[in-house]
Amino acid sequence: MTFMATLTATPWLFFTAVTALGLIVGSFLNVVILRLPRMMEQEWQRDCAELQDLPAPEQETLSLSRPASHCPGCKSPIKPWQNIPVVSYLVLRGRCAHCQRSIGLRYPAVELASGALSLAAAVTFGPSASLLTALLFIWVLIALTGIDIDTQLLPDNLTLPLLWLGLAANLFEVWVDLPSAVIGAMAGYLSLWSVYWLFKLVTGKEGMGFGDFKLLAALGAWFGWQALPLIILLSSFVGAAIGITFVLVRGQDRNVPIPFGPYLAGAGLLYLFYGESLNTLYLSLTGIQ
Repeated sequence: MTFMATLTATPWLFFTAVTALGLIVGSFLNVVILRLPRMMEQEWQRDCAELQDLPAPEQETLSLSRPASHCPGCKSPIKPWQNIPVVSYLVLRGRCAHCQRSIGLRYPAVELASGALSLAAAVTFGPSASLLTALLFIWVLIALTGIDIDTQLLPDNLTLPLLWLGLAANLFEVWVDLPSAVIGAMAGYLSLWSVYWLFKLVTGKEGMGFGDFKLLAALGAWFGWQALPLIILLSSFVGAAIGITFVLVRGQDRNVPIPFGPYLAGAGLLYLFYGESLNTLYLSLTGIQ
């Protein structure tokens, strides 16, 4: 019996394996969220120095694999047993084993989110091509959400591969037919691009970043142009509700920008799991159906 046949015949083993994979990937996503913006900043500094004919700045070599994971406080390397997703955080009681510096809740939260959403995808789609692509979709959106919250950046290193992965999957009509996916990518980008320039012409301010255009284009590439109205509506509603809450409850300055990427990502995840039901509800409420 092949490995995949064994997983299919033993549901609990299949679900456990996917959840464990999600937790492990979640641990790696923490590295991506932390390091990718720093790697981009180093690249920008090198490019600026080159344009000005200045010596390249002395920088620590930084990649997703180097240097090895370590405590940001005492610089002690993190041993393998201290890097088990969620479990190590609980065993260490949320503190570094050497200097007792507090470890942020972000780390287990990302791991748990990745594991839980991976399990949800396994239950929803089963062992299929839809599951494989859904897992990639989920993991990239988690990374983009964390980075946008921290830096208000949506890196091309993630948004563009996500867009191309959606188009590649729909070559085989995993989610929608290819024409719908291509039109979705174009319409997703151009819709927010148009809103951006209209808002800028009226107010003289930039209402969102170009990364938001690319993320919505990626969602259009995955789910087709038909999904875009609902995704925009969901993300806008949640974003407005949270933004108003921050202003009223926390007294946040209404001029402080709020990243829109996490709301687009959340809407994309909702559509991944509940797209058909949400579409039916949306069409009935609008009177289209």
